[in-house]
Amino acid sequence: MLTVVWVALFFSQLLLLVVIFFARPEVFRFDFSKSPLGENPLITIIFALLAISNLVLSFVLSKKYLNQAIVEQKTALVQTAMIVGCALCEAISLFGVVMAFAFSYQYFFLWVALGILGTILHFPKRDNLIAASYKG
Repeated sequence: MLTVVWVALFFSQLLLLVVIFFARPEVFRFDFSKSPLGENPLITIIFALLAISNLVLSFVLSKKYLNQAIVEQKTALVQTAMIVGCALCEAISLFGVVMAFAFSYQYFFLWVALGILGTILHFPKRDNLIAASYKG
């Protein structure tokens, strides 16, 4: 069950790239001679800080829920940990979508790649379920 949810969350991020490609194909014409900060450097920096803080927060909250699952012996909290972690990583990808749509920022794919990487790192582990399972 956890793997099915994880796969759905993973592919939803890939679909964001498809949406951007069909809605704003011009942002896929890369000109790497332009500054990585784009035309709005302050906004780019703010979005980068938000993305990094979301990534860190995803692991902090995931670890908190996993520890709580082990202490309380509730396997449902293992699923909560994964979903919260993946949702925060998906928000990073959504920041990239906003950058692509609102600012025609050509490096939007960095946010999407970071979100996908975070989601990959939140892949459910059997050890977490075993640790949170009831021990008689």
